[in-house]
Amino acid sequence: MKSLLVTGYRAHELGIYDQKHKGIPYIRKAIESRLMPLIEEGLEWIVTPGQYGVDLWACEVAISLKKTYPQLKLSILAAYTNPEEKWNEGKQDYYRGILQQVDYYDFVSKQPYQGVWQLTARDDLLLRRTDGMLLFYDEDAGEASPKYMKQKALKRHAEDGYPIITITAEDVQAMADEEQRDVEYY
Repeated sequence: MKSLLVTGYRAHELGIYDQKHKGIPYIRKAIESRLMPLIEEGLEWIVTPGQYGVDLWACEVAISLKKTYPQLKLSILAAYTNPEEKWNEGKQDYYRGILQQVDYYDFVSKQPYQGVWQLTARDDLLLRRTDGMLLFYDEDAGEASPKYMKQKALKRHAEDGYPIITITAEDVQAMADEEQRDVEYY
């Protein structure tokens, strides 16, 4: 696998409204735990839609991993221009800081948001241009925006075996529990 699409929940779908939320480090650890073996096996590109939440936390993980694996590349492929323009200033600064560290950044539609068709076109392109997907989605937690990407990925999986690697809320909780055990041990 040379390129991996990484996506999942938007921050608000997880009840996260700022970068100080105590769950974010565990989400990052869960992402890293899935990425490490793939990088060791030759993963070259991590690609995200760049939405505020799992996409950008995955970017942070990739940026950190690039220190150890300089061959690793990071791409954000957004649906339309200036996706951050309606975010608050703190989120905009965070997004722009990440953009400065990606290897490739582009838009599927070279216009501002006009409709859901831009999101659909982005998702279709991301699925065509990647060799597999890492998806943070937990159906037991209820439906949310990642369900649409999962449905498309499952269709591609049925057609050509497109690999889908998942992260669930239980995986993130396991990261938190592991850290708690480490703290208690020392």
